[in-house]
Amino acid sequence: MARQETVLADDTRLRDRLVFGDEDAFGELYERFSALVYTVAVRVTRDERAAEDVTQEVFLSVWQRPLAFDPAKGTLRGWLAMLAHRRAVDLVRREETHRRSTQDGKLSAEALSRGDPVGDQVEDADATRRLRLALGTLPEHLHTVISLAYLQGRTYREVAAELGLPEGTAKSRLREGLRRLTVALSGNHAHDPEEQ
Repeated sequence: MARQETVLADDTRLRDRLVFGDEDAFGELYERFSALVYTVAVRVTRDERAAEDVTQEVFLSVWQRPLAFDPAKGTLRGWLAMLAHRRAVDLVRREETHRRSTQDGKLSAEALSRGDPVGDQVEDADATRRLRLALGTLPEHLHTVISLAYLQGRTYREVAAELGLPEGTAKSRLREGLRRLTVALSGNHAHDPEEQ
C-alpha cells in the first residue's frame, strides 16, 4: 500500500509541474511512459505509424490538459494506457468508417481483380440496405446514438458528451438501439417496404 501511495504522490507532483508548463516534467513524463503508450497503441492499431500518431496525440493532450489526470482515480501509468487505448480505438474506427464509406454501394475493382464473386458484393449491398431500413425504424433518440457510435466511430463517452447525456444513458440507449436493430434484422423480411 505504501508503494501505491508513493506512486500516486509522484504522479501528482509530476502532474502539478505539467500544470505550470514545466518542460522538464514533460520530458520526464515522455521518458517514463512513451514505451507504454506506444505499445498499447500498436497492439490496438497493428500499425507502427498509426501507433506513433496515437502516441503523439496522447502526449500532446496531456501537455495541453494536464488537469484531466485525476490521481484520486488511479495512477498516471494506468490513465495514460487508457488514453492510448481510447485514441487507438478511435483511430481504428475512423479508418474503418472511412474505408467503408469509400466502398459503400460500389463494386470494388480490387475485389473483382482478386476474384471475389459479385454475389458477395450484392449480398453486402443488400445487408447495407436492410440495415439502413432497420435504422429508419428506430426512434430518433436511439437512431442518433447508434449513428454517432457505429457510423461515425464515437465512443459511448463521446456520444454522451456530444448529446449532453449522462454516460449511463448513452450506454443504455446504445444497448436498446442494438437490441432493436437485431430484432428488426432477424425478423421476417416481408416487412421490408421495398419488397412489398
